[in-house]
Amino acid sequence: MPDLLRRRPGRPQHPLPPLTWPRPLRRLPHTLVVLVAVLLAATGADPTARLLAVVHAATLVLALRNPVQACGLSLACFVGITVGHPPSPDNDLWVWVVHACVLLLLCLRIPLPRAAAATAASAAVGAALKAAGAGVGSWSTVAAGTVLFGAALLAGAVRRGRREDRARLAEQTAAAAHERARRTVLEERARIARELHDVVAHHMSLISIQADAAPYRVPDPPRELVTELAAIRANALEGLAELRRMLGLLRAGAPGDAPADTTPQPSLAGLDALLSQVRAAGLPVTARVEGARRPLPPGVELSAYRMVQEALSNTLRHAPGADASVELAYGHATLALRVTNGRATRPAPPSPGAGHGVTGMRERAAMLGGDFAAGPTPDGGYEVAAALPTAPATPSASASPADTASLTDKDIPA
Repeated sequence: MPDLLRRRPGRPQHPLPPLTWPRPLRRLPHTLVVLVAVLLAATGADPTARLLAVVHAATLVLALRNPVQACGLSLACFVGITVGHPPSPDNDLWVWVVHACVLLLLCLRIPLPRAAAATAASAAVGAALKAAGAGVGSWSTVAAGTVLFGAALLAGAVRRGRREDRARLAEQTAAAAHERARRTVLEERARIARELHDVVAHHMSLISIQADAAPYRVPDPPRELVTELAAIRANALEGLAELRRMLGLLRAGAPGDAPADTTPQPSLAGLDALLSQVRAAGLPVTARVEGARRPLPPGVELSAYRMVQEALSNTLRHAPGADASVELAYGHATLALRVTNGRATRPAPPSPGAGHGVTGMRERAAMLGGDFAAGPTPDGGYEVAAALPTAPATPSASASPADTASLTDKDIPA
């Protein structure tokens, strides 16, 4: 028996886990086991039998913590009771019931083959004791006890299987959520890379064209200048070719997909048109700006536009009936933006999609070395805020308070 019941390392210590819900009743299974043990302990016909019943029933409580040891001790009690002080004929089934309950808790702990071997060994011991003349009751009692052992094995196997299935399902759900989040980040990075590919390719093309045309703008340019401009053009063309080779595949979709969009990438110059489109869709939106509007690096312009666009789209989808505000602050080295909306006035309809919006905005801010925050507001609305550097940042660079000052005064023309 000990070899059959040797537990595997790493198995959970408790064969009967607490209930996860409702929390006030989490220890209900253990309470029921103790109650069953108390009831079985009172089945003895005389003081000696009752004492033996208490000892035997105590193995049931022990099985809550150590079912392997409890099974061996219960079987030893089973043999000792039936040989030394057999129960009376009117309660000779209780030793079988106690051991069947211990086997049930054992089956919740060890693998099914070992549990089946322990159950078969217990049934064989009961039959052998009856054949030897011990007081285990009649052959019908032995048959009933064997059926109890089999029922305990079956119930334990089913319960253990369901518990393991739920654990595997929880692991798979967590793994799927992690993979979905990772795939969301990769998809957003790929989309950002496609957009930046257009921006960088445009400017590198301008560099090569200007370097090629520069010698013709002055009469008799020095040979050194012509050579240097030719080298600039060659480097620009080489860099452009490498860029297209590395990032061009990001624009290619699966077979049968629609051709890639070749529309120029937007910038903050198109913000007024975006706000007009949103108002036409039924979202009341106001806009304010602080500081002088000026051209920013293309990556900052594109990212800021996309953040405002995504935040307003989320308001339309998830907060119907709410109003929104867009605030921009042009600092010396930072562009601060904030998009807020109020509480929804009616339930939001089901919205298809993977919910990549906040992830994409966070990726854009991180790509530029900026800061990003999003979350609910105290009044039940939602806020998206970002601070984007408008110049190459150093590791120790930080935005000054003026860069992220509150936005108050000037309205963007509608």
